[in-house]
Amino acid sequence: MRPTVLLLSFNSADTLGATLTRARQVSDEIFVIDSFSTDGTVTLAESFGAKVVQHAFENYGAQRNWAIDNLSITRPWQLHLDADEVMDDELVAAILALPDNPEHAGYFVPRYVRFLGRVMRHGGMSPTWHLRLFKTGIGRCEDRKYDQHYLLTGPGTTGQLPGVMIDDIAMSLSEWTARHNRWADGEVAELFAADSGEASSGRLVADAKGNPAQRKRALRAKYNKLPLFVRPFALFGYRYFFKMGFLDGTEGFIFWTLQTFWFRFLIDSKIWEKRNLRP
Repeated sequence: MRPTVLLLSFNSADTLGATLTRARQVSDEIFVIDSFSTDGTVTLAESFGAKVVQHAFENYGAQRNWAIDNLSITRPWQLHLDADEVMDDELVAAILALPDNPEHAGYFVPRYVRFLGRVMRHGGMSPTWHLRLFKTGIGRCEDRKYDQHYLLTGPGTTGQLPGVMIDDIAMSLSEWTARHNRWADGEVAELFAADSGEASSGRLVADAKGNPAQRKRALRAKYNKLPLFVRPFALFGYRYFFKMGFLDGTEGFIFWTLQTFWFRFLIDSKIWEKRNLRP
């Protein structure tokens, strides 16, 4: 199999080279959908033979679906990546080993996070599974402002591929936390839209017995039912102590404190603010 690779970027010169090196091993048709980078991202992408298309960024789901709908994709399969997601040798080999008409219509890929130079291997989030390889014409990204997943919109089953991709978070903590602040706004907007019945169609269906993304969404639904301000403490305790996130060292302590506790506490604070101060 030689799928078309679609890759999102914005000021990604620090990580894009490693991502494209592996992407070139599985395809010679690579689109980089760039959000008007101001560093060397575009030049670097073109040096790898990628076709760079500029498009203003609204959110991840909208950007990914714009690419699916508007680019001249010629291959019967698509592989979707971010600029900081690097496939390992086993995953590259697994994709190349797939026949042109494999058993499934889409495949989940396991992803680990590298944070402050260390791969997070504990805490119950390692790996997470993402549907990233699917037949052209039957896959889309959820219409969500945060935590979007791809889903199949046509017939067919899903499978899982061996190997991993590493989400290499190379940005500074200042930028990382600033993005989480924006993502918190997106999550709050999603929660209020769901409460008011305004959530749009084309969403992943939560199912505790479904595929990996559906199971994750089912767990998130249970989390959302817990009391405000209690649930960030509970989630941090679960991930850091019960699921042994502490084994990821100092880097893990920073990651789990910020990503699991601070981020979720910030979301709850914004919910409280919207309910009580800003009707």
